[in-house]
Amino acid sequence: MATDIHRVLILGSGPAGLTAALYTARANLAPALVEGNEPGGQLTITTEVENYPGFDKGVQGPEMMEIFRRQAERFGTKFIFGHASAVRLGMWPFEIDVEKHTLRAQSLIIATGATAKLLGIESEKRMMGYGVSACATCDGAFFKDKDVVVVGGGDTAMEEATFLTRFATRVDVVHRRDELRASKIMQERARKNPKIAFIWNSAIEEVHGTQKDGVTSVSLKDTKTGAISKHKTDGVFIAIGHQPNSQLFKGQLEMDDVGYLKTKPGSTYTNIPGVFAAGDIADSVYRQAVTAAGTGCMAAIDAERWLEANHPD
Repeated sequence: MATDIHRVLILGSGPAGLTAALYTARANLAPALVEGNEPGGQLTITTEVENYPGFDKGVQGPEMMEIFRRQAERFGTKFIFGHASAVRLGMWPFEIDVEKHTLRAQSLIIATGATAKLLGIESEKRMMGYGVSACATCDGAFFKDKDVVVVGGGDTAMEEATFLTRFATRVDVVHRRDELRASKIMQERARKNPKIAFIWNSAIEEVHGTQKDGVTSVSLKDTKTGAISKHKTDGVFIAIGHQPNSQLFKGQLEMDDVGYLKTKPGSTYTNIPGVFAAGDIADSVYRQAVTAAGTGCMAAIDAERWLEANHPD
């Protein structure tokens, strides 16, 4: 059964989605927000956030998302718990299936984010936010004068490793093969840095440590011989890429080869009028909470202006 038609429907409850909700709610557009399987987005697996303006003493990631949520709720955002399983953007109003219901919307803001690719081991999950991170820009400052490991061999890994040398005493890059996939310029930059060393033909089997004391070491498996060795470290940064959560929109919205949604320059407009993209779903470069919030604001304003121009009633 189809429900009432929403003026604005938002998919995603991270900084982008909640900021879009705040702005559209204050514009009296009565937004509805579908929270998804992980309300709050990637910040819910982050412990301390020290680089978001306005929190001078830092804030826990889940706490910050709860503050965002309360602020959006205060102005009348309707929250719908559930996961969007199908969208039909070739019709208007747009139709979005959430659980067993079909929602209809005059405008749609997509803020479903991206997911960091992880190793998939239990200890990595347990120590995430306690010495294991998927974002050097977010967490690098916590590792001042410490030794860290970066996992990966592409541009992202080289970029993260180089960034971490600003804080860490030593950065060991662990890579499954004996050569890097990164572009030559990124490779050269990393190789020339005296703080960066490479551990070839190796994969992390286990992360050792406790949530109280942090990471103490990792077990490395030689990908050629299978031999296991222990490597002492204070932190582990996973840099094997991100996967935008855009599978739902394949064949309907334009996206790049990886799956990031394409938007018109200087805006959040997608190739379908009335559909907007904000946050990490459309950002392969910055991937920060503050930039996601900024594009959430942009999407809200774009949606408001589009509705006013095309569907004022």
